[in-house]
Amino acid sequence: MLSHVMVGSSDIERSKRFYDSVLGVVGAGEPVRNVSNSGHVRLFYRHDGSSFCVTQPINDLPPQAGNGTTVGFRCDSPEQVAQFHDAAVAAGGVSIEEPPGPRQTGAGEVYLAYVRDPDGNKLCAIFRPAA
Repeated sequence: MLSHVMVGSSDIERSKRFYDSVLGVVGAGEPVRNVSNSGHVRLFYRHDGSSFCVTQPINDLPPQAGNGTTVGFRCDSPEQVAQFHDAAVAAGGVSIEEPPGPRQTGAGEVYLAYVRDPDGNKLCAIFRPAA
C-alpha cells in the first residue's frame, strides 16, 4: 500500500548516523543522498520494496514530529526488535513507553519497542510471530 515514509530532520548528518545504525539492524544499506533543486538534502533508505526518507524541510521551517504519528519497522524476531531499540538508544534516540517486549493485541502476541529519533519522530520496531 505504501511507497515511502518521509520525516524531517534539523541535522541531516546526525540523522544519517542515527538511521544508518538503526536501519542497518533491519537490513537497509547506505542511503541514496539526493539534493533537491532548492538545495535541501534528502536521504532515501531502500529495503524490501519500501523507502524510508529523511529530509531537511523544504520550507525551511523547523521539522516537527507528528502527534499521534508512528513509523513502524518490521523485524524478523524478538531479538531484532531489541537490537533495533538498543541501536536507536546508542545512536542518540530515546526509549519511550514500555521496555521492549511482548504485548497482547486483539490479533495475538506481538513484540514491540518504541523510540524517538533525535528530532522526536516516533519509531516502532515490531515482530509478529506466524499464526
